[in-house]
Formats: sequence, C-alpha cells, structure tokens
Amino acid sequence: MKVLTNILLLLLIAAVLAVWIVLPWYGVVALLVVFAAWMAFTRRGRQAASVTTVGISTLGQRLGSSAVIVIGIAGVVGVLVALLAMGDGYAETLRKTGSADTAIVMRGSSASEVMSVLDHDSVVLIPQAPGVARDAKDQPIASPEIVVAANLPLKGGSADDEGSVQLRGVSEQAWAVRPNVKIVEGRNFQPGMRELIVGKGAAREFAGLVPGHTIRLGNQQWTVVGVFSSGDAMDSEVWGDASVVADTYRRGSSRTSVMVRLTNAQAYDGFKAALEANPQLKIDVSTTLDYFSKQSEGMTKVIRVIGITVGLIMAIGAMFGALNTMFAAVAARAREIATLRAIGFPGLPVVVAVMLETMLLALIGGVLGGVLAWLLFNGYSASTLAAGTVGKLSFELKVSPELMWTGLKWALAIGFIGGLFPAMRAARLPVTTALREL
Repeated sequence: MKVLTNILLLLLIAAVLAVWIVLPWYGVVALLVVFAAWMAFTRRGRQAASVTTVGISTLGQRLGSSAVIVIGIAGVVGVLVALLAMGDGYAETLRKTGSADTAIVMRGSSASEVMSVLDHDSVVLIPQAPGVARDAKDQPIASPEIVVAANLPLKGGSADDEGSVQLRGVSEQAWAVRPNVKIVEGRNFQPGMRELIVGKGAAREFAGLVPGHTIRLGNQQWTVVGVFSSGDAMDSEVWGDASVVADTYRRGSSRTSVMVRLTNAQAYDGFKAALEANPQLKIDVSTTLDYFSKQSEGMTKVIRVIGITVGLIMAIGAMFGALNTMFAAVAARAREIATLRAIGFPGLPVVVAVMLETMLLALIGGVLGGVLAWLLFNGYSASTLAAGTVGKLSFELKVSPELMWTGLKWALAIGFIGGLFPAMRAARLPVTTALREL
C-alpha cells in the first residue's frame, strides 16, 4: 500500500511540474494571489506565515547550507538560459534574413539552396513572372545566384585548421533585392573580376578576410576588396560575381536560386501561381521569410533539446543538494517543529513553511543564475554549422525576458521538489520522537 502511495505521489508531482513549466506568467500571478489570500485570511495560512517568518529569520545561522541551494540552482539556471539563448539567437538571425516581399525560387523538391540547380532557361524565365518589382531602367529586380562551399583557415588555428564558409555568387541586382546589405569597409567587387567582399561574421571567423589580402578558393587566387554588413545570416557569407564563381567551380550557366523582390507582399501569391503554372519550370517558390525560418527549425530544436537535457541533469544534482540541505535543516529544527506541533500547529503550516523557505532560496538562485547568464552571454558572438548551408553561421546569443522567466520557473520547480519531502517528514514526525532526537 505504501509503495502504491509513493508511486501516486510521484505521478502527481510529475503532473504538477509539467503544468508548472508550461504555465504562462499570468497563471503564476493568479496562483500567487490565491496563495497570498489563503495566508492572509485563513487561520492555517496565518500559522504558516508565522512559522515561515521564524524559519527565514534563522537563514543567517545556516548561511553555508543555504548557499549550497542558491549556488546549485544558480548554476542550473545559468547554463540552461545560456544554451536556450544560443537557440534563440540562431533562430533570430535566420528569421531576420527574410522578408514577406522577397521570394526565393529553387529547383523543385530542393530542401535548400545548396541542393538546388536551375538551368539557364529557368533563370531567364523566372524574373519575367508577374509581381516582380522593377528598377528605374524597367529591369526586373531579381538576382540569379550560386552557392558553393569553400574552405578557409580559421582564426586562431594552425594553417591546416580549416572551416567551411558559404561562397555566394551574386548579380548586380543583389543589392536591390537586399537593400540592408551595406559596404562598411573597402569597396564592392568589380563584375568579371576575381574579387570578393566578406560579411562581418565571416571576417570574424576566418583568417585573411580583410581588404587587400589574397586568398585561394577553387584553385584560384581571389582578392578581398571589402567588408559588408547585413545584420542577418548574410553576414556569415563571402560574395563574389556570380559568373566568375560559376566559371571557377565549373557550374556553367546554371544557378542554385533566383532571389526576387516583389512589388509588395500581396504580390507573392500571383507570382508563385504564375511560375507553378508554367510547364517549362520545375521549381519551388517561397518567401524568403518562410524559407529562412524553416532553415532554423531543425538546429533550434537540437539546441533546445541539448539545453533541456543538460539542464535536467544539473537540476537532478541541484535537487539532491536541496534535499540534503533541507533534511539537515529540518533535523536541526526538530525540537522547534515539535514544540509548534505540541501547542496546536497542524502539519499543513509546517509543510508550507519549509517549502516556502526552500523556494525562497531557489528564487534567489534563479535570479542570480539568470542575471549572470544575461551579463555573460547576452550579445555574445558564436557560430555553428547552419542547417541547409555549407558554411558556418555567425550569430549572437539572445537572453530574452522569456528565457529569464523560463529559468526562474525551473528554479522554483527544483525548490518545490527539494523542499517537499523534507517538509512532509517534518509534518509527519511524531512530537515525542522529534523531542527525543535532540
């Protein structure tokens, strides 16, 4: 019977924690209001408040054991928030890359640009579709582009320590399609020349990507002439003239994609319908906003799974630390608790008091861990292999208020479990037994 009771208790705790983790902030506020009303207007609630006040007043005498809980939970929250911030920063960088009024056209059934090949006829037909914006010369604003992998030495490594960068060959209309791309150092490449401009993120990751330096790509020497900034995933790329890149990598007149600026976001449906109705074309069409958002989904999920897994492992350690500390605290206060029970305090106020004490320490640890994560990692530059590409993606970690809130909920969940069993032991301990223990 006791085993069954314990199993049911564990299942109940698991259910409560599952609900707690997904509970929105206003749900937590509602719970706090109800709990505060219970403590203020009920007899047992006032008793719980009295016992809690006594317990908190003695925390200074148990500073070392209390610090174990605070530091353990701060570590859990700090690591969890930092890893989740990596996923959010990665996804945010890719989401900023696209917009609703630009489209990307690739070969049918291509998951990404690197898997797509468009022949010359398709490249000519796509910009003629209705809905494509035109420049002052009445030319369609469309950029046929080619994406290939290139290996370059990493900064801070040996000459043989190389990484993959995404080399994008673009047309002159690439700037009109992406008006956010600006040259911040040097100049733009000249069409027909083996010249490159590099994104700020790529320049930060790879050696030799500074104006005036020569690098080797595709068995050819290329000169870096400028650095550009876009504020999105393009910052991690290296750009050159599409025709020269295609010739160097023996791609002929084919391209991997065509980037198009539409007259407005509402023109997308007509543009897509016209291309899909053309029997000469076998293509997939997406807004760049949808395309890059989908590219981020897989990696973001992987990072979140890793973060939660690491967080759970650390949380288990923090829970055991909290359990040990609170069991010791309850044992040290056995006579005090027994005296309260003897003068008429029921078990519930004692349970509530012990749990509130633990959750207060957990809250302090959660705030400390969240603040440290924000100070150390918010805006921190990182890079990883981007899904659907052939090069590293540079991005900044983003410690948002939502992630801080998630960390606090994890901290309170650890405090809840860490205080529950010691609290139940304190409430169940017979008065005579407790008085004999000391």
